[in-house]
Amino acid sequence: MKIRWKPSATVAAIIEQNGKFLLVEEHTPEGLRLNNPAGHLDESESLVNACAREALEETMHLFTPTHLLGVYMSRFQRPARAHHAAEDITYLRFAFCGTLGEVQAGRGLDTGIVRTLWLSPDEIRASFKRHRSPLIIACMEDYLKGQRYPLSLIHTDPGVVSHAPAVECKP
Repeated sequence: MKIRWKPSATVAAIIEQNGKFLLVEEHTPEGLRLNNPAGHLDESESLVNACAREALEETMHLFTPTHLLGVYMSRFQRPARAHHAAEDITYLRFAFCGTLGEVQAGRGLDTGIVRTLWLSPDEIRASFKRHRSPLIIACMEDYLKGQRYPLSLIHTDPGVVSHAPAVECKP
């Protein structure tokens, strides 16, 4: 029986203020890499809530998604290394832009996140060799072009979240 292929569903927060974008520097098997605040969609979670949660966990800031920036697909191939098999992962990224809120006192950065940093578009383009994903530039360029879609484009059936435990994004 053939195993059914499934892409990894992820969300990303594309956060811009004063001409700079908020990125995170994180530990990966390939070393320190730059990424948007991003992560995997959890069970019983809407895409919008997942994005707000990931942004909070990785930046310590509240984040309110206001628009869907786009839906992106990329493939990542990691060669085998000591005690780890090769990986071939396709990511399906739902990128959002929105409003950055206050830092939540008492929170720490998520495991693996070293720091947050604000970079200009030129600095982001120049640092492409340190990017965790090629989608960092794709999302930034779409944002700069003014691409935005209403959140009403996304439908989450109540059955997805109705049995989920209540989780608050607070310290």
